[in-house]
Amino acid sequence: MNRIASDPLFSNTAGKTVGDVVFDFMRACGMDRIFGNPGSTELPMFADLPADISYVLGLQESIVVAMADAYAQVTRKAAFVNLHSAAGLGHALGNVYTAFRNRSPIVITTGQQTRELLPHDPFLFAESPTEFPKPYVKWAYEPARAQDVPAALARAYHMAMQPPRGPVMVSVPLGDWSQPAAPLEFRQVSTTFACDPHELEELARRLDAARKPVLVVGPGVDIDGAWDATVRLAEALQSRVWVSPLSSRCSFPERHPLFAGFLPAHQPALSESLARADFILVLGAPVFTYHFAGHGDHVPPGADLCLISDDPKQIAGAVAGRGLLGNIRLAAEDLLMRISPREALGENHSRIIPRLPERDGVTPEFFYQTLSDLRSKDSIIVEEAPTARDALHDFFPIERPGGFFATASGGLGYGLPAAVGAALTRPDAPVIAIIGDGSSLYSIQALWSAAEYGVDLLVVILNNGGYGALKGIARKSQARRVSGVDIGHLDFVSIAEAQGCRAARCASGRELRSCLRNLLDMKGPRVLEVILTEEN
Repeated sequence: MNRIASDPLFSNTAGKTVGDVVFDFMRACGMDRIFGNPGSTELPMFADLPADISYVLGLQESIVVAMADAYAQVTRKAAFVNLHSAAGLGHALGNVYTAFRNRSPIVITTGQQTRELLPHDPFLFAESPTEFPKPYVKWAYEPARAQDVPAALARAYHMAMQPPRGPVMVSVPLGDWSQPAAPLEFRQVSTTFACDPHELEELARRLDAARKPVLVVGPGVDIDGAWDATVRLAEALQSRVWVSPLSSRCSFPERHPLFAGFLPAHQPALSESLARADFILVLGAPVFTYHFAGHGDHVPPGADLCLISDDPKQIAGAVAGRGLLGNIRLAAEDLLMRISPREALGENHSRIIPRLPERDGVTPEFFYQTLSDLRSKDSIIVEEAPTARDALHDFFPIERPGGFFATASGGLGYGLPAAVGAALTRPDAPVIAIIGDGSSLYSIQALWSAAEYGVDLLVVILNNGGYGALKGIARKSQARRVSGVDIGHLDFVSIAEAQGCRAARCASGRELRSCLRNLLDMKGPRVLEVILTEEN
């Protein structure tokens, strides 16, 4: 379905500028916020901004990209970002890479000097604007004429939304925004495609023949809206369900009787976890993601494997098995019509989550157990505390789609501003950010944006005095001493209060419950610094 010039959205176009037409297109796409950190080469864009389009300010460019990333993931719509020329894009590149790995649809515009100055190597000149962000944008372009800017942004939007979704970039010279422009048609473009039905029929036959099929679910399940269909497929197959290594989303209810746990990111432990399976169906994840080198087979001997994903790179890069390219929700729903449901055995394969007694200090495990007891089940969790990830898996089950977000890239500095972006989406769903002390310092000024926009956000900073994940890896490698992993003399309560957030500190396990309850009952942006101990 096409919108044409007679559509009210695009009527009265006489005298419209490039900026006017771009804002019309943004409205048609549902992009009513611009996440940015302003600079002189972008000034004409956000000067006299239309009243129905708001500007969300972050105090550094990587912060605005992370805010937009989570905003896009939660809303399932594209987010719009404006960055300052080459320097601003350079600041943002770490989180542009994270957005690429998160598969977040972000339309990025960067400023450029005026066209008449470009031949003269001017100040704030972006020498290679389309090459600079590659390969971590799906498309980058600088239009040859000012009049081409709206069409370039329209193409960028549709490319960002096509699976696998991801960031795109358009460089816009300073003077282009005020130039006259013709109206732009808005095209409705489908972004969902199905697997080959003949391949699905063969897959269903093989699943029916398997004695012990197993599912491995990755972030693609939640991205594709396939949570419910995946649960029904697992129940029909009576298959255990594992989460792919280092998954950035939750794709299966973690208290379900069929939930088996989280696959490790190394061999041979990964294959040993799947040892009883004779058929492994991987949904929306690489086969497989590793963090440490290992030895042995990628798949247990004698087991067959099939991967379903709408990401061609995942299909091409799989180390074993057959690959089916298509939307995971459509594939799971199709398989449900083709397979023969198995009789429920009444077995409960889910992990037993132990209960820890109250204690003097606060361990990651005790913290997650206490927060799990108290938090609203509708809350959205944004996590970037690598040292405590195992404790999160063991003591903090996630049970609904869209309820958990982490960085897919492993890069730090994403979680805190991402939580602010998530909190801008749904005032009715409280957001809880769980951030390591080292991680928080990459983007601590995101707290200013949280206070400025009054988001309903609880930030918990788990303070273990340094880069605990690196310390743990060093211990396993028998290192006697590691430099650069200790962080001291920081007062996170003062840092948070200075930026306009209420803040408190807790170092006692016996006070943790009351501290968390008090802050969870509040509204607005607030911070709790939790001093961790190594007590067992």
